[in-house]
Amino acid sequence: MLRRLRASDAPAVHAAFGSADDMARQGDVTTLAEAERYVARLLAEDSPHEPWAIAEGEELIGLIAVTVDEENLSGWFWYWVTHRARGRGLTARAAATVAQWALTERGLERLELGHRVNNPASGAVARAAGFAKEGTERGKFLIDGQRFDVDTYGRLRTDPAPAFDSLPLRAGE
Repeated sequence: MLRRLRASDAPAVHAAFGSADDMARQGDVTTLAEAERYVARLLAEDSPHEPWAIAEGEELIGLIAVTVDEENLSGWFWYWVTHRARGRGLTARAAATVAQWALTERGLERLELGHRVNNPASGAVARAAGFAKEGTERGKFLIDGQRFDVDTYGRLRTDPAPAFDSLPLRAGE
């Protein structure tokens, strides 16, 4: 299911960041205190973020979020999952569910995302969530001294919704 991120998720966020080397691109979380700050930043009253926990039972195993630009009614869409949750199609279902929520109930008109071209799984998630590839930004990211191209995607409210098996979305927390 999907539920709102909670402050009590900090230990699971800490564990998630230690679950795979590539999680370092999502933020600097190597201690429980850093995980607590990471979660607090996402949950702050003035935060532009709309964070949703991907949960098995009550345990956080991933995060789908939209960083909202209210002025333009748009949002930067991003996601990560723990190493053990990968490869099950869960991220695609969660992303499609949250994207549909953001473009309908949340009232946004455009969502955007980007991923390194050497991360095809992230592109598959984007396409499954109804995002259309809009281009490639050459040499956008510098990681460990090496430049990486980034594929960019967008989804408009007026785009047809993808066919997907939605996850239950528990908003009231």
